[in-house]
Amino acid sequence: MRALFIYYSVPAADAPAAEPHIRAAQSRLVAAHPSLMAELWRRPEEKDGLQTWMEVYRHPCGVSEALQAEIERAVGAATRWIVGERHVEVFVPCAS
Repeated sequence: MRALFIYYSVPAADAPAAEPHIRAAQSRLVAAHPSLMAELWRRPEEKDGLQTWMEVYRHPCGVSEALQAEIERAVGAATRWIVGERHVEVFVPCAS
């Protein structure tokens, strides 16, 4: 059961413009995949005028590679506000 954690830097001055675009992309993804859980988080502190943001995606069946590619396409338009790279991390639950 794969979950995605995608983090990147956004200039604090651009945050008010970037956030609605990312949230809208996430809303479209959830509408297309009703069991998908999409969240947007950020670190509380800023460093050098940058905020660190994290998108989190979970699905009861796991985030497939096909869904991951769809997420990348959906949020891709917001990359104009991102400084540097979007770091995509894939996690799975620990075995009990």
